[in-house]
Amino acid sequence: MSLVIVGGNEKMKKDYLSLAKEKGYKAKLFFKMSPKVKQGIGNPEAIVIFTSTISHKAVISVEKQAKKKNIPIIRHKNNSKVAFAECLEMVEKCSGNCSGCKLNKDINKFYKSV
Repeated sequence: MSLVIVGGNEKMKKDYLSLAKEKGYKAKLFFKMSPKVKQGIGNPEAIVIFTSTISHKAVISVEKQAKKKNIPIIRHKNNSKVAFAECLEMVEKCSGNCSGCKLNKDINKFYKSV
């Protein structure tokens, strides 16, 4: 199972990779906007976006690609190890039906309140 991580802290690369590996995911990391992000993210099981550390342009690019391929997106403001572990738990609960997902609605309520 594969996972794409967009944003985050470059110093925590080993932590992100080890947490993902513990849960059985092979992770691909993009810490900033690059041609690789524009070219394609591939076909991962899910995408984790750390919104506080990445440009809006990169987020929009990734979201467009994910929407075309119906890939679930988990967004989190914080880029800590604990926040990433929470994101991995959300990925495990995700069924891929983002429009009808209660989890997705709860996340959107959280972001509107912050």
